[in-house]
Amino acid sequence: MNDKPVIVLKPGDPVGVTTRPLRAGETVTGVGDAGITVTVAADIPRGHKIAIRNIEAGGAVKKYGQFIGDAAAGIAAGEHVHLHNLDYRSAGHDYQFCTARRPTDFVAEDKRATFMGYRRPDGRAGTRNFIGVLSSVNCSATAAHMIAAHFTPDKLAAFPNIDGVTAFVHAGGCGIDENGEGAANLRRVMEGYARHANLAGALVVGLGCEVNQAETYAPGNGGGGGTRVSMPTRKIMNIQGCGGLRKTVAAGIRAVEDMLPAANRARRTPCPASELTLALQCGGSDGWSGVTANPALGHAVDLLVRHGGTAVLAETPEVYGAEHLLVSRAADPETAQKLVDRIAWWEDYAARNNGSMNNNPTPGNKRGGLTTILEKSLGAVAKGGSTNMNGVYGYAEPVTRKGFVVMDTPGYDPASVTGEIAGGCNLVAFTTGRGSAFGSKPAPCIKITSNSDIFRRMPEDMDINAGVILENGASVASVGEEIFRKLLAVASGEQSLSEAQGLGDHEFVPWHIGATM
Repeated sequence: MNDKPVIVLKPGDPVGVTTRPLRAGETVTGVGDAGITVTVAADIPRGHKIAIRNIEAGGAVKKYGQFIGDAAAGIAAGEHVHLHNLDYRSAGHDYQFCTARRPTDFVAEDKRATFMGYRRPDGRAGTRNFIGVLSSVNCSATAAHMIAAHFTPDKLAAFPNIDGVTAFVHAGGCGIDENGEGAANLRRVMEGYARHANLAGALVVGLGCEVNQAETYAPGNGGGGGTRVSMPTRKIMNIQGCGGLRKTVAAGIRAVEDMLPAANRARRTPCPASELTLALQCGGSDGWSGVTANPALGHAVDLLVRHGGTAVLAETPEVYGAEHLLVSRAADPETAQKLVDRIAWWEDYAARNNGSMNNNPTPGNKRGGLTTILEKSLGAVAKGGSTNMNGVYGYAEPVTRKGFVVMDTPGYDPASVTGEIAGGCNLVAFTTGRGSAFGSKPAPCIKITSNSDIFRRMPEDMDINAGVILENGASVASVGEEIFRKLLAVASGEQSLSEAQGLGDHEFVPWHIGATM
């Protein structure tokens, strides 16, 4: 068990993080890099910050050796440092492009890890074998649900190599600017799912008069404008063209039935780990997420990259304030500038909607010990490991570069993961400190908790306990290796806990931007 009541994450930090609740009047010894002793001024919850030395009013407060805010008033050693006395201020970084980039130490090809995946006709590898029913517009969502719901486990029993027939429906598709950002996002998402390596076939169901026309996704059309890849089967239909809801559902059932035999012929075969594209996500973060779960996932990402694979960091509002760490790792100046440009877009987006980038930390994040978006982001980017940043992609754009890359998405988990999956991610890793019941299809999701309390409280939801780093002294590297092994096992067909509970049917949430008219 960890017997340190407070841990200072970087020498010189004026704050430490509590490993257990501290009581007023308690004397805490040996918390700092110089063996500092302080008396706790007031009760402080676990995972929160305590001042280990006096901080003057307006003084910069650092955690991880990085700026997280200014002292709103003078803070004495032993005081709780949180919302009441820490002010947000934009860090205003002087970006240093590419200064930390370095060669990647790749594993020799004959020694690289493998998984058992579905090799598609175009050469890509899937980790699951679904048939998807997509609605082009909310008006056809019920029809898509009805078609997918017909294919119960009993009806699919004769097709054991098919993971299911799943509806991907949404609340948009019409009443939007046909040439606007929101429509472009939706088209990229739709096309990305329709051609996803984890689908053996796709049926797109429209109404007929919507802005987001179903025919856009017919084989041979431009779709979302991304790289075209072949699918074994793709079919298109409209409610108006079929003659109503009931006839559309009947026709859709027949269309899916026609896909089942070919989809069932798919078999898992050995595939190199280089065929894995991993979506990185965190939700319900706490004060320990950036110390245990996220660095451990970052170590797993470094392993995946060394084995030739790809990892996609998203949630741009939760990169804000830590982007200087990423641009210093950029493979080239153009990639670094793309990220800086997206950060500027988000600043403008928040301002024109009368918001602030510091609105991002949620009530749960704050109860877990996080205070400003700068603090949250510094922990969040740890998921990206330490290798070069090889690319920056727009929302739901096809990810074409190997290694560690970034995709511009909101911080809202379902919308973010939807974009990553549309971009080609065939696996999801999700860290959480407060607990999350998230799951996704067609890409399976594993969940990693930052603390053992949540792992014990939610044992049916958490696949990996990174809390052992804090509680038992396990190394970040050893937990990262455990995550890497779990990713390979789930990619090979082992069910994640979210899959076992049936999650993933309602987490398809394309990012809507712009007015609904």
